[in-house]
Amino acid sequence: MCTGSCARCLGIALVPLAVLGFLANVLLFFPGGKVMADNSNLSQEVWYFGGILGSGDDLPTPQMIFPALVFLGLKNNDCCGCCGNESCGKRFAMFTSIIFAVIGLVGAGYSFIISAVSINKGPKCLMDTKTWGYPFHDGDYLGDQALWKRCLEPPNVVPWNLTLFSILLVIGGVQIVLCAIQVINGLLGTLCGDCQCCGGEGAV
Repeated sequence: MCTGSCARCLGIALVPLAVLGFLANVLLFFPGGKVMADNSNLSQEVWYFGGILGSGDDLPTPQMIFPALVFLGLKNNDCCGCCGNESCGKRFAMFTSIIFAVIGLVGAGYSFIISAVSINKGPKCLMDTKTWGYPFHDGDYLGDQALWKRCLEPPNVVPWNLTLFSILLVIGGVQIVLCAIQVINGLLGTLCGDCQCCGGEGAV
């Protein structure tokens, strides 16, 4: 597969992952499907916006959507290049894709770390009639569902947070792999140019 076609496939895969990460993070603001009366009672990691700033497609900080769009456009990039040299233009386009892939790696890594920390820490919840806090320690609740009873409110907050942060963890992991592949693919495209490296003569 030529470097441009490979990049396009990676971009196609990243777009739905970014959207899913965004939606998962939004749902974390409604633990158990309920609107919180006091947002300070939400888990701290929810406010780090791992699925929005990192894996999602939030426009002010598009760590994932920009790389995806760049990868999608590489195959049809017909930049005339430096001094009219098309091959040079293709190589430069592949080089810039490496930069965006690294940006994607940083965003996905951020989301992955935040999700892992939150899963290990457990959700913030009502532990008794008055006290909100984190009743779990070092992921002890993961292997013992009986401990989930320590959370009185919001209802079903433990499986809710665990499911959504697990989704973000998986998304972040997959995005890390895809962006790492594009770093290698972009490097090959920069060094080798078009499909000429693999015997082709046409576009990237």
